[in-house]
Amino acid sequence: MDKHELRILLLTGILLGTFLFAVLYAANKKNIDVPACIPYSGAFKEPHIRPLDKNTYEVFCVAKMWAFEPSEITIPAGSEVDFYLTSTDVVHGFHIAKKDVNMMAVYGGINKTTVKFNEPGVYKIICHEYCGAGHQNMMAEVIVNRKPINTNQ
Repeated sequence: MDKHELRILLLTGILLGTFLFAVLYAANKKNIDVPACIPYSGAFKEPHIRPLDKNTYEVFCVAKMWAFEPSEITIPAGSEVDFYLTSTDVVHGFHIAKKDVNMMAVYGGINKTTVKFNEPGVYKIICHEYCGAGHQNMMAEVIVNRKPINTNQ
């Protein structure tokens, strides 16, 4: 084998090892969550919010030209939300400001991620994938209210 070929193979091996190390480091040490892909089902066609208990919710979010439905999600602080995301037409982006959420809404596919909202405030959801002429208006929001005060104590 030529010495140049050996150098290329060695360089390729080093780059591959560096890449694998970076992926494993990000997944384990930085606790980066990768969205899960779920088999498509008709249950995901209708956008809705389903409370599982007082601090756990499921949001079935549908992206379409040029809106997210539901467009407003209101939950109490300290809630954990499972977002299920699909599209009815083209590929859309799904980014929640101030959170590490970055998913793609793909027609015929379901993406899922879980987000914990500890701080009260308004978290904007924007489409970060160009989806047509009205793309710049494609927004929604998660409104996180302070926890209600329990008066039964």
